[in-house]
Amino acid sequence: MAFLLMFVTLLHLITLAVLFIATMEKSWWVWQGSENSDLWYNCHFDNETEAWFCSTSQETEWLQAVQVLMVLSVVFSSISFLIFLGQLFTMSKGGLFYLTGICQAFAGLNAFTAVLIYTLHNKEILQDTRELSLGHFGYCFFLAWVCVPLLLCSGIMYIHMRKRE
Repeated sequence: MAFLLMFVTLLHLITLAVLFIATMEKSWWVWQGSENSDLWYNCHFDNETEAWFCSTSQETEWLQAVQVLMVLSVVFSSISFLIFLGQLFTMSKGGLFYLTGICQAFAGLNAFTAVLIYTLHNKEILQDTRELSLGHFGYCFFLAWVCVPLLLCSGIMYIHMRKRE
């Protein structure tokens, strides 16, 4: 039981960290390595000053939906961890971690919906005059996709896990 408890806790913390990085980092779409776009900014690298110059992304309904869903995913995963800690110390023997699992699964569904919207509507989200075929999805986009099964699996593990002494 102690091994399972440590594994689930570590999985939850790693997933939460990766989800936070995917939400806040600036690489959801990359053009030729020197320009990229994320959920919040469009950035380009200036070789003369060797610095990134960023401007806020043009707000569209699709971008706002992805932003809200990713932030909700981070919030629900954080709340899920706090609920888990509370249940761990207050729940009676034999209790199930239903609330923790439901919050974690809901975080996974939010992340899934966000990356699915970004996948299907990236042309409307980016609204760029450049050809999208010159760019590709960045590592934060893939991190968000990796978080989806991790969040859902940990949510299912929480639902099936019983508290023992």
